[in-house]
Amino acid sequence: MLLQCGIYMVFGRSSDLVIVQHPVSVSVPLNYQVNLSVRAEGTGILNYQWFKSDEEEVFGATRADLTVTAQRSQLYICRVNDQFCNCVFSEWVKVKVPDIAKPGLPVAWRGELHIAVHPAPQTVRQGQRLTLSCSAFGIPIPHYQWYRNGHPLLGKTTSTLQIHNAEADDRGTYLCSVSNVEEERWTEPADVDIEPSNQLKVTAPKLTATDKVALLIGNLNYSHHPDLMAPTMDVHELANLLQQLGFRVVSLLDLTREEMLAAIDKFIRLLDRGVYALFYYAGHGYERSGRNYLVAIDAPQPYRPENCVCVQRVMRMMQERRTALSVVLLDTCRTWYNQDCIASEIRPLVPMGNTVYGYATCEDAEAYEVQDGGKSTGIFTKYLNKHILQPEKVTHVLEQVSEDLGRDPLVTGKQAVEIKHTLKEPRSLTDPVRTTGHTGELRLRDACWRQANELPRQKLLIFPCGVEVEVSFSALFSNVMVAFGTVKTTGPRTQDCTVTLRSTPAMEDIFSSPGRSGEMDSLLLNNLVAENTDCSLRLCGLQKLQGSLVIKVDLHYTHTGSKLRLQESKQLDIGKPLVASCDQYRGQQALVTQRQEGAPSQSMGHVSHNKQPPRQTLGQPGRPFTRKAECAAKVPTARSNEPEENDETEPQDFTF
Repeated sequence: MLLQCGIYMVFGRSSDLVIVQHPVSVSVPLNYQVNLSVRAEGTGILNYQWFKSDEEEVFGATRADLTVTAQRSQLYICRVNDQFCNCVFSEWVKVKVPDIAKPGLPVAWRGELHIAVHPAPQTVRQGQRLTLSCSAFGIPIPHYQWYRNGHPLLGKTTSTLQIHNAEADDRGTYLCSVSNVEEERWTEPADVDIEPSNQLKVTAPKLTATDKVALLIGNLNYSHHPDLMAPTMDVHELANLLQQLGFRVVSLLDLTREEMLAAIDKFIRLLDRGVYALFYYAGHGYERSGRNYLVAIDAPQPYRPENCVCVQRVMRMMQERRTALSVVLLDTCRTWYNQDCIASEIRPLVPMGNTVYGYATCEDAEAYEVQDGGKSTGIFTKYLNKHILQPEKVTHVLEQVSEDLGRDPLVTGKQAVEIKHTLKEPRSLTDPVRTTGHTGELRLRDACWRQANELPRQKLLIFPCGVEVEVSFSALFSNVMVAFGTVKTTGPRTQDCTVTLRSTPAMEDIFSSPGRSGEMDSLLLNNLVAENTDCSLRLCGLQKLQGSLVIKVDLHYTHTGSKLRLQESKQLDIGKPLVASCDQYRGQQALVTQRQEGAPSQSMGHVSHNKQPPRQTLGQPGRPFTRKAECAAKVPTARSNEPEENDETEPQDFTF
């Protein structure tokens, strides 16, 4: 029948008949409805007939559009006839139905690229066949290009890569680019090792991460609950250690609930398939009905679950991003409001595994911090920082933390570490980050992380009197920065030069609030302040910035001629440094405005210290101090003010 039409095409009456739009090949799951379309232009009425790969007519398929239910892979072609017995054929197209038992497609899939099968890491003996497979769905049909160590492999453009006689040069990291005219996606990298032919033992490839991302939050200055000391040093030291392990770290102090939610949302956006994710919190907390809650600095007294952040929901969101490892470390109390509530449990979205909870203390118990020689630290974090750099499975590291804490006489019988996990692979926080096969998602994460950690450049200011002052910056945390002023050159008629720094808007120094230890402050700045620095200014709560931050530099000097003490000033606009550049907290504009209007002299980020109950301070050095906020159950109040169960299936309590 196809040949007969070819005769018509040769001997028919001359007329323009052309196909202007050919159908496209597709790759779809079993029983998916596919629409194939052809568009032609010619004289008069055009007739259509669709054929299958065996040149069999598709019964009733006489329109320009053909809808088929995909049962198996099949080729299709369409013949277009006009009234002058001319005919043309479309291009052959394939409706491919990959043989995949669990495609894992979204419910509302509409043809976007979806990789259902990723290549698997493997070890192959030299001289044997190496086979890597990839399979994807997409409309139009996906095209494949294989890469080794970031370089494309010539001619390797099918879904299956085969190397018949693997050699040592074939060792490396393989990826496959899956693309069509609409988009491009990349498979997970697969590490391939080639063993010598005489080596009998097959070793598993070393586990790697596509990236490592950590969010650290420490709450210490509470508006309605006892202040804490240790989160400052705990977060600072842990952040430095995680950076040594290759983590992209965002560390934040003193967040309201809305600010905590915004920071967590930003953290979740940095996660993706294959990423190692770590969330750490130090501050007040409690447990209710098997769920753990983190108390924000603005939580009222008594507080309710809606004033706090549910840890299990954070873990669920981490799992939804398909991370290779999700770790939650909590240095906080777990006291119950209701003695009849159930025990904590991991509630993963699906049983994907590789989730780890490290609790500073066990069920219905308190976590303690101690002060020793001016340095405050949570006991759990103290031992965590001691072992975290060890190249061992993350649960083994936590077991060593638990053993050390169990031997500490300060908390014997009061605090015991609890570990819960679903690890199915021996993953470690020291696992390397894979440097080959970087994708657009990785570059986007890198840009987002750099934005939250970008410091202003140092600036040399020249005053009218000739004095030169250098202003430089260093970050203590992602929302706490230190500005330094240094007189570099004195003028011809100046002496006894001194410099002071101010900011607009004024930013409160949370480390200088009542009860803060000067020794602890000096520890934080020990490695930051140069010997010749003349002054410094700590800028805290940068997440609250709504506009640019301006540094005012006041120069005081004695004029050598008149002997008068004079002053000159300059301003330096440094924009939105560190986490302020992310503009996460625009929802706080009304609150900030209200505070400024109500108290004009009050600096941004202020936390009231008129608290009920009164602030609880540390006792003698070495004495443990609990991280438990005042429980509503211990405060005479109506039943309606007690914390209520925050069901995991209720999304309204965790809306961003």
